[in-house]
Amino acid sequence: MNRTGVWIVVPAYNEGPAITKVLSQLTGRGYAVVVIDDGSKDDTGQQALAFPVTLLTHSCNLGQGAALQTGITFALGQPGTQYIVTFDSDGQHDVEEIERLLGPLRHGSHDVALGSRFVRDGRTINMPRKKRLVLQLAVHFTRLTTRLAVTDTHNGFRAFTTDAARSIEISQNRMAHASEILAQIAASGLPYVEVPVRIEYTAYSLAKGQRLGDALAILLDLFARRLYR
Repeated sequence: MNRTGVWIVVPAYNEGPAITKVLSQLTGRGYAVVVIDDGSKDDTGQQALAFPVTLLTHSCNLGQGAALQTGITFALGQPGTQYIVTFDSDGQHDVEEIERLLGPLRHGSHDVALGSRFVRDGRTINMPRKKRLVLQLAVHFTRLTTRLAVTDTHNGFRAFTTDAARSIEISQNRMAHASEILAQIAASGLPYVEVPVRIEYTAYSLAKGQRLGDALAILLDLFARRLYR
């Protein structure tokens, strides 16, 4: 498969224990990768430099939304960029599914592909029950406020054509960026599709506080969405 023109944007904050495996898999498949070290206090940046990637560094922690915007802006500025994929640095996403996400974009039928763990053939491994409940509530809220018929609202695995990426400007630095992206897709009328993906909640990610921390972040995201409308 031709990887030319594809940039993978990897935001990272204190992901030293996990990012090595993620970058090994991405670079091993020939993707161009930009890592945004979002003010990490551990060795995330040093670990990234062991791989053939571009490393951008925030001097302080600004949040995942800000890191994504930094990476997307960089990727758009590179010659020959055709597609941009956002990919988490904690090992929950499957590198093998990147091409599945890019498929509708390569065929020209859509400008945005949103990974979904809840659409048919999507799945989760070891997802905490409380998180599943919060995500289901988030889906209903997003459908009401954006009119997008989505099944998954807080999945960091996404793909954009360059035209789509240029039409989206993330101003919400922290967790509210997930709702903001969907709101801008709806407002701009970008043709989008949900693609089934697998999300694995590992012992590492759960130990970082995924059960409660993510649930609270999603609730705050929904509240912020109401504020900036």
